[in-house]
Amino acid sequence: MSTKHLVRVLVVMLFVALVAGCAPAVAPAPQQAEVPLVYAAYATPIEEPWDGVIHAALQKAADAGKMKYEHTDNIGYSGDMERVLREICEKKKPAAIFGDAFGNEEAVRRVAADYPKIAFVFGSGLGPSEPNVSVFDNWIHEPAYLSGIVAGGMTKSSVIGVVGGHPVPEVNRLINAFTAGAKEMNPAVKVQVTFINSWFDPAAAKEAALAQIDSGADVLYAERFGVIEAAQERGLWAFGNMSDQNSLAPDRVLTGPVWNMTPTVEYVLDQIKAGSYTALDLKDFSMMAKGGASLAPFHGLDAQIPAATAELLKKRQDEIAKGLFRVDIDEAMPVGAAAE
Repeated sequence: MSTKHLVRVLVVMLFVALVAGCAPAVAPAPQQAEVPLVYAAYATPIEEPWDGVIHAALQKAADAGKMKYEHTDNIGYSGDMERVLREICEKKKPAAIFGDAFGNEEAVRRVAADYPKIAFVFGSGLGPSEPNVSVFDNWIHEPAYLSGIVAGGMTKSSVIGVVGGHPVPEVNRLINAFTAGAKEMNPAVKVQVTFINSWFDPAAAKEAALAQIDSGADVLYAERFGVIEAAQERGLWAFGNMSDQNSLAPDRVLTGPVWNMTPTVEYVLDQIKAGSYTALDLKDFSMMAKGGASLAPFHGLDAQIPAATAELLKKRQDEIAKGLFRVDIDEAMPVGAAAE
C-alpha cells in the first residue's frame, strides 16, 4: 500500500471515530417500577360497610395505577381464614395483604409469621407484631360525636335509637361518642342501644330498629346495615356509618361518620415501594387530622337542621380541626345497652 493511500485510510478512520464520539449516546430505556400486587381477605361480604371502606380505598389505588388489586370476601369466622391466607401467600405471592382480623386474630398472625416478607395490614383490636403485621381500625369517634350533635338537635321525642354489631371496644367508642354529642346538644336525650351480635345481618338490624321506633325513638344511628331501611319505612331521620350512605335513603339519611382508608393505603404503599415497610399501629391515619375520618355530606338536608344545632356543630367541627376539642375515647359498654 502506498504512503498516500495509507494516509487516506487513517484520515477516514479518524473521521469516523470522531463522528462516533460526538454522536449522542442512546439512553437506556427507563426501567418501569414494578407495580405491587395487593390482595385483600375479608371475613364479611364487601357490601358490609367496614370491609367496604377498605375495598373502596384499595380499588381507588388500583384504578390510579399505584398497585394491582385482587380480593376474596365473605370468608367468615369458622376457620377458613388461615387456609385462604396460606393459599394467597403461596399462589399469589402479593407484596401486601389487607383485611379484617376481628374474629380471626390468631389465624392471621400465624400465617403472617410464616411469610415474613409479605406485609400483613389488618384491622385489629390488638397491637402490631414484628416484623410484618401492621394494624389499623376505624377511629371515627370524632365525626360520630358531631353526628350525635345533629341527632340531639333533630329529635322531637328526645329518644334516639342506635343499633350496633357486637359490644366490642371498636363499636362502643362510636356509640359512646355519638351519645355524648347528642347529650351536649340536648341533655334530656335518652339513647336506646341494641346489639344484634352479628357484623352483617341487615334483617336483624332492621328488626331491632323497628323495636326502638315502637319504644319512642324518632332518630336512628345505623352502626350496622339494615337500620336505614327501617327509618325510610317510618319516615324518620337516620345517620349512616363508615361511608356516605345517603343514597340508601336520600330523603332520610342526614349525615354520619365516614371512614377513609386512602391515607392508610397510600402510606403502606409508599413504605413497600421504598423497601422500608415495618410493623406499625396505623391508628393516626384513620383520624380526622390526617383525612382518615370526616362527616358525610348533607346533600342539601342541612337546611333541615335547627340554627342552634348548626352553630354548635360548626363550632365543634372547627375546634376538632384545630386540635382545640378532644372527643373522649370511651370503649366501655354503652349504658343501658341490650342484646338481641
